[in-house]
Amino acid sequence: MENYFKSTPDNEGNYGEYGGSFIPPELQTEMDKITDAYYSISKSHQFISELRNIRKHFQGRPTPVYYAKTLSEELGGRIYLKREDLNHTGAHKLNHCMGEALLAKYLGKKKLIAETGAGQHGVALATAAAYFGMECEIHMGEVDIAKEHPNVVRMKLLGANVIPVTHGLKTLKEAVDSAFDAYLEDPINSIYCIGSVVGPHPFPMMVRDFQRVVGIEAKEQFFEMTGELPDNVVACVGGGSNAMGIFSAFLDDEETTIYGVEPSGRSFKPGDHASSITYGKPGIIHGFKCYLLQNDKGEPAPVYSIASGLDYPGVGPEHSMLHDNGSVNYVTASDEDCLNAFYTLSRKEGIIPALESAHAVAYAMELAKKEQRSSILVNLSGRGDKDIDFIVDNYGIR
Repeated sequence: MENYFKSTPDNEGNYGEYGGSFIPPELQTEMDKITDAYYSISKSHQFISELRNIRKHFQGRPTPVYYAKTLSEELGGRIYLKREDLNHTGAHKLNHCMGEALLAKYLGKKKLIAETGAGQHGVALATAAAYFGMECEIHMGEVDIAKEHPNVVRMKLLGANVIPVTHGLKTLKEAVDSAFDAYLEDPINSIYCIGSVVGPHPFPMMVRDFQRVVGIEAKEQFFEMTGELPDNVVACVGGGSNAMGIFSAFLDDEETTIYGVEPSGRSFKPGDHASSITYGKPGIIHGFKCYLLQNDKGEPAPVYSIASGLDYPGVGPEHSMLHDNGSVNYVTASDEDCLNAFYTLSRKEGIIPALESAHAVAYAMELAKKEQRSSILVNLSGRGDKDIDFIVDNYGIR
């Protein structure tokens, strides 16, 4: 498996035919500096030691694996949850944000810039900026600002400058556009901390590597609990950082079937979903090549999901490759599936999941009904505190 991570991506950031770096020459110069720094600094004892110290004493890692007994007994299969909702700030995002901010510190950067959809990446990066004493600027679509108000407050309390994005659909894609533009204004003193396994090389690789801790922990914890590996591993996929984090530990285990769950939204009509792998085709967005939902002109198509963090027309290039080579099965869950899982996990297990994570829980629930004797490990990538106002206002308490 280590050979896989050493050889994937290649030196140009390609995952098979996906990935790469399609950006202006002046920005490529800065990306090359980040790449060189990452390859050298990330292997140093000082960097690794500091990051491990942060994960243990600041983030609260390792997060536990939990057996969802009530839910499992009701459905038939055995459902386990990797509790990334218990990671500091309430989601997996801090795993790579602390790593990216630490890298920025070593590079002498003064400002962290990022986009956010559901707000979890924004909160995590604002937390990292506060920890390291750096400036922080978060770009967020107006639609998501309204949906995810609790996270907007958290970002501001942490000292971040939240920039409302008012063009286009006013969601995640537009927030990425805006953040890229801001980074281009001063790439010398700032760094764009991409929030998922997307973007130009080296970011898909860096974010995956920082998120690998999830899979490493989960595999050891599950084996300690059960004496075997899980039959199935399930995670939601938007850009795909939480999924790559947990998938990475099981890619060479033939006894484990891996599922990435995309949002099918309201319907499979264009503009009603964000199932990039299921309904997209190869294309270029935000400086990299991936499966992309496109209009007739080949431009990124409008997308939608009840979960702001999954509301993106593309997907990580490594996910695109893993789909093509059959290593991961990419499936879908609808808004209604997500809502049902959100309410069910809250009532049956006392765990309120993020709407993003609820897509994975929804698929795991269906899988448990079909495979009554199978074990299912779900990456519960975030908690739902951020979503409760939106849920109650729009769907009530069922």
